[in-house]
Amino acid sequence: MSRTNTILQTARQRAAELGLPYSGAVTPTEAQELVAQMGAKIVDVRTHAEWQFVGTIPGSAQIEWKRYPGMQLNPDFLSQLKQQVDPQNVVLFLCRSGARSHDAATLAAQHGYSEAFNILEGFEGDKDGRQHRNSVNGWKAAGLPWVQG
Repeated sequence: MSRTNTILQTARQRAAELGLPYSGAVTPTEAQELVAQMGAKIVDVRTHAEWQFVGTIPGSAQIEWKRYPGMQLNPDFLSQLKQQVDPQNVVLFLCRSGARSHDAATLAAQHGYSEAFNILEGFEGDKDGRQHRNSVNGWKAAGLPWVQG
């Protein structure tokens, strides 16, 4: 079995164990492997402010789930997703810590994205003992590619 098939199988097992309403959940490192090996598409659902001030992943689609500063749901999310990402693609949703991306993956799965996955830990990961992000886990803490906004 190829490494990508193993990752997808593990992600689907996580979905079954956690009762997720979409295809599965991957770690940041697994997500990066899926992008590199099979052309999976990352959809970063954080806000414009987060992209600008915290950083972005090169090649990711950027579609706000909630709009800054009011943090109201983006009513155009689904149409923007359909414009930018083929529903037949493996799609990996990412936010700061994994909550908004869970919601985005759920909506995508309900609207024809049969290979929708959440990236666990998100871009910045969980808070450490000092209530700071970027050191415990997440995309940046894993040392994966990103650029400052």
